[in-house]
Amino acid sequence: MAIDDLLDEHEQSERVRTWLRKNGLSIIGGVVIAVGAIWGWGYWQQEHGNKLASANVEYQKVLKGIQENKLDDAGKAVKALDAGPSNIYSELAALQLAKAQVEAGKNDEALATLRAVNVEGDLKHVVDQRIARLLVATGKGSEAITLLGNATDPGSLEIHGDALIAAGKRDEARGQYEKALKTLDVAAPQRRLLETKLMDAGGTVAATEESV
Repeated sequence: MAIDDLLDEHEQSERVRTWLRKNGLSIIGGVVIAVGAIWGWGYWQQEHGNKLASANVEYQKVLKGIQENKLDDAGKAVKALDAGPSNIYSELAALQLAKAQVEAGKNDEALATLRAVNVEGDLKHVVDQRIARLLVATGKGSEAITLLGNATDPGSLEIHGDALIAAGKRDEARGQYEKALKTLDVAAPQRRLLETKLMDAGGTVAATEESV
């Protein structure tokens, strides 16, 4: 091997050592961060899995309480779910409990259960409608109308009409039912009931609107 080659190799190795001295810490730090991220992701998955498993246990307690007509026990299980991280189990459990409470004639308790549900988007709209129906059933129609606001979907319009009927305002209720029918699909299963409500409010169902 020529002297020039040795000098080149020596110069190259010195350059490598110099570069490592300057950048070694950042390289090691990057490796540590990468390893930490991988470990953190695994830990998060394990913890998340454990929390979901725990939530499933509480959800099963809710279902058992409902099946055995022990609604107080079911309510405690729902609260245990609420105390933990938000997940689909807590929402489903609350809706199941509220339904059972309504069937048991415990409308006020069902209202409290539904009002404690913390959801957003489409599901919040569904929950609000259930609350509004209960408000009408418990003689709080004005609260139901306020809750529904300016909603123009068929379900909200129908509930609005129900609240007005309960308040003795048949003419106004008829208008709400008519609006609901116009926005409701002709094949919708609830259409027949809505038509009946419209006729009870003094309205008529046009031939083009009648259900087949």
